[in-house]
Amino acid sequence: MRAPLTSRVHELSLEEAAIYCQLDPARIPQHVAIIMDGNGRWAGKRMLKRFLGHQQGAESVQYVVETASRINLPWLTLYAFSLENNLRRPKAEVNFLMKLLKSYLVGNVKRMNDNNVRMAYIGRLTELPAEVRDTMQWASEQTAKNTGTTLTLALNYGARSELVDAMRQTLRDAITESAGDFERLQSLIAEMDEHHVSRRLYTAQMPDPDLVIRTSGEQRISNFLLWQIAYAEIFVTDRLWPDFRGIHLLEAIADFQRRERRYGGLGDSFTDEKMEDHHAGDTAELVRR
Repeated sequence: MRAPLTSRVHELSLEEAAIYCQLDPARIPQHVAIIMDGNGRWAGKRMLKRFLGHQQGAESVQYVVETASRINLPWLTLYAFSLENNLRRPKAEVNFLMKLLKSYLVGNVKRMNDNNVRMAYIGRLTELPAEVRDTMQWASEQTAKNTGTTLTLALNYGARSELVDAMRQTLRDAITESAGDFERLQSLIAEMDEHHVSRRLYTAQMPDPDLVIRTSGEQRISNFLLWQIAYAEIFVTDRLWPDFRGIHLLEAIADFQRRERRYGGLGDSFTDEKMEDHHAGDTAELVRR
């Protein structure tokens, strides 16, 4: 349980504060995950090189993170670099993105500390360049004592790969626990449920996202947190990521708070099922008469 945080709502801009005052602070999502999309299109619309779109996108990250920290959003996860990006993008672009990541971490650790933000990462991190991993580790250590928003960057991340890794570890643990006893192994496998997998995901130490935001208007998940977002609300905006700011995060949260989350149930609203139950009750009453 985290200690209560000092309110920093007074640090919001006037425009942000106008939206925040309409929110219910008790219903701020615990975890927001963002698919940051549109850097290349943002640059293309301006006849600029793609790398300038990525640079502007990195600026957007810090603006959004600072707003998240001011409203005490506990968890913010950003899809920064997918496993598919690593495999399918031109090598020159991948190298630039790695340099940009290092530059972002080095240049923003002080701002993260000023905003009480803690750094974390998920993905197949061992496949990233050693010098990048060293910088990531340094940034994590520099912000480890912060108690506000946990900013998690998904790097060399793919949800299907995460599930494969989790299932492999689940089986390894079962084999180890069975100590060569085949019947015991069979019993352990039979006992496996979703909790065994969840505990071995990269995100085991954080709650599942309540809200997923996708920029650029694309209507897809792009292999991002497939297991964890089973009951998340999804908010899609046509705004390209380099134009996304803290105020747009608050707008997405406002939309989130207007929704009724049912988790597969019926919720509190009047439904067709309730209507049918009502008619069934009337019919039963007529029969009794």
